[in-house]
Amino acid sequence: MSTTELAHNRHIPDRLDNPLRSALFSWETLLILVAVAIFALNSLASPYFLNAWSLSDLTFNFVEKGLIALAMALLIIAGEIDLSVAAIIALSSTIMGMAVQAGVDTPGLVLIGLGVGLACGAFNGLLVTKLGLPSIVVTIGTMSLFRGIAYIILGDQAYRGYPASFAFFGQGYVWWVISFEIVLFVIMALLFWFLLHRTSFGRMVFAIGNNPVAATFSGVRVERIKFILFCLTGLMAGVASVLLTSRLGSTRPSIAQGYELEVITMVVLGGVSILGGSGSIAGVVLAAIIMGLVTFGLGLLNVPGIVMSIFIGLLLITVIALPILWRRLRERQGA
Repeated sequence: MSTTELAHNRHIPDRLDNPLRSALFSWETLLILVAVAIFALNSLASPYFLNAWSLSDLTFNFVEKGLIALAMALLIIAGEIDLSVAAIIALSSTIMGMAVQAGVDTPGLVLIGLGVGLACGAFNGLLVTKLGLPSIVVTIGTMSLFRGIAYIILGDQAYRGYPASFAFFGQGYVWWVISFEIVLFVIMALLFWFLLHRTSFGRMVFAIGNNPVAATFSGVRVERIKFILFCLTGLMAGVASVLLTSRLGSTRPSIAQGYELEVITMVVLGGVSILGGSGSIAGVVLAAIIMGLVTFGLGLLNVPGIVMSIFIGLLLITVIALPILWRRLRERQGA
C-alpha cells in the first residue's frame, strides 16, 4: 500500500473547528436552553416570578453556593474534591459569632471569616498533599470535624447581635434590585474564568487533572498547585460564610447543611468531569443559575425542602451517569 493510500485510509474527519458550529454544539449552549426553558416554566407556574424584586431574591438562592462552586471546579478539574465546604461555613460562622460576643466589629468579622475558611482549606490541603491521603476520605473526615467543633461550641444555641454594618454583605443592594452578593459573584466568576482559561496556572490545573504523572515530569509542581486549590476552596467557603451569616443575621451549627451536595451538583452539571481534566467556568456559572431557578421556582410553589433535596440528589446522579452511559453506548456502536 502506498503512503498516499495509507494516509487516505487513516484520514480522521475534521473536528468542529468552526467557532459558530462549536458554540452551537457545546454543553454551555445546552445549559442556556435549559435555563431559558426553566425560566419560562417558572413564569407560567407562578404569577409572582416575573417581578424585579423576586428575580433579585432568586440570586440569593445560588450565589453563596456558586462562589464555592467556582473554586471547587478548579479542584475537581485537578482530580481532587472537597466535601467539607459546608462544614467550613459552619465553623467560620461560629468563630465569627464568638468574635461578636467579644466585641469585634465588622472589618474584624470579615477577616476572621475569611481566615478560618483559608485555614480549614490549608488543613485539608496539607493532609492530601503532604500525607498523600485521598481527598474524598480527608474531607469526609474534616466535614465531621469542622461541624463537630461548631456543635461543641454552640450546642443548640445561636449567636446573634451582629453589627448593623455587617448586614450589608448578605442583605445590601448596590443599586435598585442589584444586590452586593450578585455583583461579587459576577466579579469572582470573571476572575476565575481568567485564572482557569487565560493563565499558565489554569493550564497546569488541566494538565494535572489529565495526567498528574506527566505533569510532574513536565515540571509542574503538582502538590503545590493542589495545595493552593484547597486553600482557594476553603477561602471561598469563608467568603460564603460571611455572606450567609450576614444574610441570616445569626449563627447556628446547622448553618449551610447540605451545601456540599448542591455545590458539587453545580460543578458537575456545569460540564466539569468528575474524573478531572476538563470543564469550564462558564458552564459552572450557568449551572448555578439553573439550580437557583429550579429551587426558587419550587419554593414559590411551596414544594417541601425534602423534595428539593431528592431532586438535587437525582440530578447529581443523572449528570454523573449520563456521560458514562453515552460513552459506553458509543463504544458498543464502534465495536
